[in-house]
Amino acid sequence: MTPEALVAHYQLEPIPKEGGLFARTWAGPERPDGRPEGSAIVVLLTAEPDDFSALHRLPADETWHFYLGDPLEMLLLSPDGTSRTVLLGPDVLGGQHLQYTVPARTWMGARVAAATGWSFFGCTMAPGFTYEGYEHGDAAELTARYPDRAARIAALSRP
Repeated sequence: MTPEALVAHYQLEPIPKEGGLFARTWAGPERPDGRPEGSAIVVLLTAEPDDFSALHRLPADETWHFYLGDPLEMLLLSPDGTSRTVLLGPDVLGGQHLQYTVPARTWMGARVAAATGWSFFGCTMAPGFTYEGYEHGDAAELTARYPDRAARIAALSRP
């Protein structure tokens, strides 16, 4: 299994603004508000310096699922001002998570934890994802709110 094989198999494309490569694998029926009942994607990130999931937040809970490769380090910045780091990966007895649900309105960003390698994972939401619900993080605003995480915020931010 290689990143190149996954890109070819799933016909992965760049995720606008956020970073990484993805493919939508499911979207439920449309609700009256125009959002799908639910949605699912697969995502590939590598350890390349510019390949990360930039800080963003969504209006609904999103569950991240680890599938293959190296552990993925997630930074979570909660609306109440607290923060935490979560590792998605196969070592569940060592504290990693095969899946983790990020609460609605929580800022989230992620990168491959290893200096080299890649992570293949999925994300599901209900109601489903729409680009209108995506909010891209601003490094200066997030650093002002979470100063103890300034270095991680800078590392997971894109203009």
